[in-house]
Amino acid sequence: GKPQFAYAWKLVPTDRTPAGKREDISLREKEQDIQKDLNDGIDTIGKKMSVCQLYAKQNSHRKNVKRNTVKGRKYLMDILEKDPLGMRSIDSVKLSDAKEWAIRMSDNGYAYKTISNFKRSLKASFYTAIQDDCIRKNPFDFALNTVLEDDTESKTALSLEQEADCLSFMEQDKTYKKYRDEIIVLLGTGLRISEFCGLTKFDLDFPNRIIHVDHQLLRDSEIGYYIELPKTKNGDREIPMTENVYQALKRIVKSRGKAEPIVIDSYRDFLFLNNEGLPKVACNYESMVRGLVKKYNKCHEAALPNVTPHTFRHTFCTNMANKGMNPNTLQYLMGHANITMTLGYYAHGSSASAKAEMDRLCA
Repeated sequence: GKPQFAYAWKLVPTDRTPAGKREDISLREKEQDIQKDLNDGIDTIGKKMSVCQLYAKQNSHRKNVKRNTVKGRKYLMDILEKDPLGMRSIDSVKLSDAKEWAIRMSDNGYAYKTISNFKRSLKASFYTAIQDDCIRKNPFDFALNTVLEDDTESKTALSLEQEADCLSFMEQDKTYKKYRDEIIVLLGTGLRISEFCGLTKFDLDFPNRIIHVDHQLLRDSEIGYYIELPKTKNGDREIPMTENVYQALKRIVKSRGKAEPIVIDSYRDFLFLNNEGLPKVACNYESMVRGLVKKYNKCHEAALPNVTPHTFRHTFCTNMANKGMNPNTLQYLMGHANITMTLGYYAHGSSASAKAEMDRLCA
């Protein structure tokens, strides 16, 4: 509804740009572009918003997200504000610009998986711009592995031998013996580490041998401890206790003793406490597992792989898949949002599991 103006230093493409002036397309070419936009219904104002403005607009379309998502959004926005791409108008961003951005991110030390997550967010933002008739093409619609080498280490599950050797080592080690039952529970339930940390005495139904999972415990440097819903809607579930898990949890509850009453968002009586009597969180187990693996590998020729708390969840899922558990049941136990993620674990069979399955089927 307001007059808009277009300027150029030359009238037609064959004219020369005056000395000292920035090269640009001619006025006639700009007129053609404007007419094309009008014919196609392109929002000529919207297409001039910056990449940062587009990303902020995309984020405003979904409220009530988890705190980690809010922090992730801010993290990417900070990166965009410092990068030349962030201030570019969205109609000027081409496929080559998006690829060059990915390369810059890699040169700046960001991991392939992190860049992939950033790219997915930007692709969604530009898709919204297409739907709003601000642009015609999505510059982030390309496969990242055609630009960068995927150096992401594949997730590795512990073999049954490694699992047994690790637990046996912990049983004999003075430092790590006290953590053995906690590792047994992680290996026997497939819980996410934040769900595991959030377990309270009220989540354990010993008579029916059920673990109720409906929350996770997290800690933030700004607000401290807080309770969050499970990672996915399917995360609210009941996990049966195997005999080993049942006995381990019994020992954990018995040895916990009395602790100072700590209430976090109405949750109390957390099972796993640190030396200060405060609930443990993911970082506590990450450092513990690093120390465990380092000490184990010093004493054994067959070293453990790069193990993290998530490795135990991965191991549980792989073991259940190799034993032939129904995929839908396994999806439920894992709390996966969709079956595709669960089915991915069926590709992690070992030669031993393949032989056992062949023997069973061909017997």
